[in-house]
Order: sequence, then structure tokens, then C-alpha cells
Amino acid sequence: PNAWDAVSARLFEEAGFPAIATTSGGIAAVLGYPDGQRASSREMLAIVGRIAETVSVPVTADLEAGYGATADQVAETMRQAIAVGVVGANLEDGSGSEHRLADLAYQVEVIRAVRATAESSGVPFVLNARIDVYLRGDGDDATRFRETVRRAEAYREAGADCIFPIGLKDRETIARLVPEIGCPVNIMSGPGAPAIAELQRLGVARATFGTGLMRATLPLIRRMAQELRTSGVCESLAQTEFTHVKVNQLFQREAPRA
Repeated sequence: PNAWDAVSARLFEEAGFPAIATTSGGIAAVLGYPDGQRASSREMLAIVGRIAETVSVPVTADLEAGYGATADQVAETMRQAIAVGVVGANLEDGSGSEHRLADLAYQVEVIRAVRATAESSGVPFVLNARIDVYLRGDGDDATRFRETVRRAEAYREAGADCIFPIGLKDRETIARLVPEIGCPVNIMSGPGAPAIAELQRLGVARATFGTGLMRATLPLIRRMAQELRTSGVCESLAQTEFTHVKVNQLFQREAPRA
């Protein structure tokens, strides 16, 4: 699951998940920005670092396009991410509000630089290379499939451990794509996509939810606001199982993490 702050990460850990990802869009919303690298790398990594410090399971970070204009700058972002405790990252090849696709040669250079940085750190680091072809929706199905496979092969050879064709939801296309890519595949789960059990049957190695879980909490907050504004009473407060003490207990550990 994708956490957007320390408390959401702790709840996911408490539920028994063996690893946690972050959502850049969710963290951007917490910081008061729209998604799409509007938050700075410093702001993003501050929250990512708190998440990694708060939980005892591995954390991978959604670091968008890497917060840099060159391969070296992106590699430096990854070095800083490793320093705050993450063991993996998403790196996308689309950027901006229109998700313009990065030049393939440039993205390969970036992935190579990130892989070299990760190797030099000594941390077993999982690089999840996001491909935005399906998110953009350009061309027909055959064109999108070919371009996704082309980029996946190049990214894998450059050092990516996992491929994330964001925007792909069609079961039949997923079934065709997984064996073509030749390394673990990440699919965005949620409405319109196959259920996680079905994704497993299709050979998908990783399912993520993007901002979905964060967005699912917003109607409750809005409803509480409307209750308070219209009646001065918030019935939802009486229905929560989380007392002040229980929230504090989420962050009480016998010993700090080494």
C-alpha cells in the first residue's frame, strides 16, 4: 500500500504488510501542492524519511521523475533518499501535467546513474522504472504495447529491477506484457483494474494504489466538516475506535530502530 504520512504508514504496517510504498501525489497533497513534482525534493524526502524512520518494514519511495534536470542530479536525489532510509524508489519517464515522455536515451542514462549510486551505497535497492506510455494514451493498442516493451527492455538492461506500466488495466494486455518484459512487473490496482488475486495469477509481482487510499479518506473528512458546519455535532467522532491513547500507541516502540 502507498502511505502519505507516518500514521498511514504505521496503520499499513500494523495490518501486516511486509513493505510499504509512498505516494508522491498523496504527500504533495499533505504539503499543499498538486501532484507532479510541485513539491521540492527536500520537502518530499523529509516526509519520506519520517515514514522510513517510523516503521520497521522496508519502504520504497515514489520520487516522480527524480527532481533533477540531469542524470547526475537525479542520482543525487536517490543518494539522499537512501540516506533517509528508503530501500527502493519509483522513477518515471513522464513529467509535467501532460506526462511528456522522456527521451529514451536520456532515461537510460538516468537509470544507469541511479543504479551506480545505489550500488555504491551498499543498500539492496529496488529501482521501479515507471513507463507512462499507457497513461498518455497515445497511439493504438499495438503501438502502446510495442513502445512499452521497447522501453522496458532498455530500462531493465540499464539497471531497473521492476517495470511499472502505469495506466495499464486491461487483463489481456497485462497477460501478454508480463512475459515480454522479463523482470518483475508492477501494476496500479484499483477501480477498473484486475483484483490483486487476479494480478497474481497473471504473474504481476507488485501492486500499488497511488493516491487511491489517501483519496478514500477524504470523503470522511469532508463529511465531518459538513456535520460540524451544519449541526455543530460530529457523529463520526463518536464512531472512531482511535482514542488519543491508541493513536499515541502507534508510535511507541520498545527501542528505536537501529
